[in-house]
Amino acid sequence: MGILKKALATAAVATALMVNAAAAENVKIAIVVKALGIGFFEAAAKGAEEAAAELGDVEIIYTGPTDTTAEGQIEVVNSLIAQGVNAIAISANDKDALVPTLQKAMERGITVISWDSGVAPEGRQMHLNPSSNALIGNTIIKLAADNMPDGGEVAILSASATATNQNIWIEEAKKVLPNYPGITLVDVVYGDDLADKSYREAQGLIAKYPNLKAIIAPTTVGILAASQAVADAGLIGKVNVTGLGLPSEMAGAVESGATVSFAIWNPIDLGYAATMISYNLIKGNATAAPDAEISMGRMGSVKLDAMNEGAMSDPFTYDASNIADFKSIF
Repeated sequence: MGILKKALATAAVATALMVNAAAAENVKIAIVVKALGIGFFEAAAKGAEEAAAELGDVEIIYTGPTDTTAEGQIEVVNSLIAQGVNAIAISANDKDALVPTLQKAMERGITVISWDSGVAPEGRQMHLNPSSNALIGNTIIKLAADNMPDGGEVAILSASATATNQNIWIEEAKKVLPNYPGITLVDVVYGDDLADKSYREAQGLIAKYPNLKAIIAPTTVGILAASQAVADAGLIGKVNVTGLGLPSEMAGAVESGATVSFAIWNPIDLGYAATMISYNLIKGNATAAPDAEISMGRMGSVKLDAMNEGAMSDPFTYDASNIADFKSIF
């Protein structure tokens, strides 16, 4: 019996060592968001977990600061470097301020990509745009123009003044304005992706521009806050709010008429794609280089341009005809 017990004990130890070794081999991918508590990023985290389950050997670390600052993200990244993660996939609050810290991560052998909101090229290996910047810029203007047959004044309520993606989309939107005769952009304001500040900025636009016909918010926090401000001001039907939003958050605004239509890519798909790309770079299945194609699993593949940037997919328009189908998803 003594020999049998010893053999069983030895086998148990060996099994435990194998389990621990397998756990140690798990790929740790950190999904770093602009700030915690934002629905869009929480949906992206679900997509990341979906990819991890599909891959089988991935541990997702979902993290971010409590507010949308570069300083907060730098602190988070330094912590991840200390933890020895295999990859950092970040949606940046500031494309330049994060570069030195992310360079330190890459020097330690950590794969670094940006997604949603980019990092300057020297601070990452590649960037995944949710869609084409030009297409997004055109889409947010078109969403407003489609409901302004006689033209009129529009204003943009953005996130922070340093948010990379917001600024690119606004510039692309300005480029296509000549394609929409009669549409005049009168102002761009910033709500810092804070609900209360975005609400106040929307109120300010309504007060400052009595002939305002639309508020365009290319931010999920801003569009919801602006819709509420329009409803509270009794201006439903007079000021249309559009831009980029989440179906789950915007269903009420569509039903009330404060928002006729809006667009967004699927953040679940975005988190999934960022995880798949990170994994394939870690494993050496792909290299981040101009013209390279990197698999994104069920999302197909992304082709990188000369700046090592690529687009996931086109944005999708939501309105009264389909909002009920999507509001329970994200």
